[in-house]
Amino acid sequence: MGTISFSGVSTGQTWRGDDIATSADSIRARLADLTRPLILVDDGGRVGVARGGQITAGDGLPVIAVVPAIDPAQLGDRTFQADHDARYGYMAGAMAGGIASEELVIALGKAGLLASFGSAGLVPARVEAAIQRIQAELPEGRYAFNLIHSPNEAAMERGAVELYLRYGVRTVEASAFLDLTPHVVRYRVAGLSRGADGGVQINNRVIAKLSRREVAELFMRPAPPRILSALVEAGHITAEQAELAAHVPMADDITCEADSGGHTDNRPLVALLPSILALRDQIQAEQNYATPVRVGAGGGIGTPSAALAAFMMGAGYIVTGSINQSTMEAGSSLHTKKILSEADMADVADAPAADMFEMGVKVQVLKRGTMFPMRAQKLYDLYSAYDSIEAIPQKERERLEKTVFRSTLDDIWAGTVAYFNERDPEQIRRAEANPKRKMALIFRWYLGLSSRWSNTGEQGRELDYQIWCGPAMGAFNAWAQGTYLADYQNRRAADIALHIMHGAAFLYRLQLLSVAGVRLPADWLAYVPAAPLLTT
Repeated sequence: MGTISFSGVSTGQTWRGDDIATSADSIRARLADLTRPLILVDDGGRVGVARGGQITAGDGLPVIAVVPAIDPAQLGDRTFQADHDARYGYMAGAMAGGIASEELVIALGKAGLLASFGSAGLVPARVEAAIQRIQAELPEGRYAFNLIHSPNEAAMERGAVELYLRYGVRTVEASAFLDLTPHVVRYRVAGLSRGADGGVQINNRVIAKLSRREVAELFMRPAPPRILSALVEAGHITAEQAELAAHVPMADDITCEADSGGHTDNRPLVALLPSILALRDQIQAEQNYATPVRVGAGGGIGTPSAALAAFMMGAGYIVTGSINQSTMEAGSSLHTKKILSEADMADVADAPAADMFEMGVKVQVLKRGTMFPMRAQKLYDLYSAYDSIEAIPQKERERLEKTVFRSTLDDIWAGTVAYFNERDPEQIRRAEANPKRKMALIFRWYLGLSSRWSNTGEQGRELDYQIWCGPAMGAFNAWAQGTYLADYQNRRAADIALHIMHGAAFLYRLQLLSVAGVRLPADWLAYVPAAPLLTT
């Protein structure tokens, strides 16, 4: 075992007391106890870690460094915790199709942490049932629901907003937006009222997840007057609410989405986060909001060190995603959870997105144990090359029916018609008049069902599972190797969250020692999740 060394400059102070640890085991135990401050002293040429006693300028042991106690709640922006009634600056982001399930949201909520239900891609009745269950289990309101931008299915976006307003859902996580829509503006502004002090009371909170500065600016500024006027005219908001909207940003929180699973621009967090923070500061100087927009970080965060890096760059909170999909509360199948738990950082690839297929938008998915990325890309290549299903060469069509769809394309179209008649019949009317649009809907049948197969564990379709995943999953697996968290059956979302936050605080303490010139043994520099932290 290595030894502690010191190569810095003494503080010039001395310590007197009788509670000093010099053995390796006792020093490590004290470093791990985040609730008490530590005083590192020069005890005759060796480093000792003291507690209590007195720091003076007189006789005593020379003081090398003083490390304060640290609560994980100190990391991030305290107003995030206050506004969302959250224990820490931590959030579990939405994963579509109910992967971020009721069980996951409820478990995190009961542990004092914020989580967002993955409502994207679900029919209204399913979302409504989730609202009812989560509200019953979390009456204090510590939860969010996803509101995904649906450029090709505006009715779904509108329907989600109407559900959230009807049931009093007070926080939405708005994701994949390319521009502001009347629906997200309606949700935000319909929750505005004038407080007793004359200020604006915000009842509907928006957490916008994005990766582009131009989109961030839209959510950091007040709602556009042109949209507000139309909403007033339609009777969706009042004239007073439209007036109040000029004094608040469209979002309370902006999550910088870096290299994440699902929809992603694969942005490096170290480039994206500082840029969005600078934009926030610029707009705050112009608008002078009562509470500045908070900027958080998501994508690539799956370990305590990644969490600490985000906080040290100025993130007001962190968001995890991929790692939660391998927990027992997630709405994914056991098969999916198992292969996720075996993934490495390089086991991911980009594939066409089901909801933005025609636009060429990609999602990041797991490539380990599945053929989905390659098969999905083949569908997009055919869509780009031909104007209709009938134009595809017969041999190519037969190959699709045999290996990808496992059914005739005519039968697939019949199933597509039934599906959209339940969700949005306008899609079928548009497709019947546009052969290329019809081809897109047929191909989207596979892209849409492949994620559902992964969630339900459809037997025989394992090679077609679409599993949204970023490199954070591989980083988490490497960190968890050799611990009880290596087995996916031991993974609980709230327990992982506590380990990430406590680990980040522990590593911050070690960084303070490093800055002070204290060098610790290499095998002391990692936070190891030795046992569950969740006690309830």
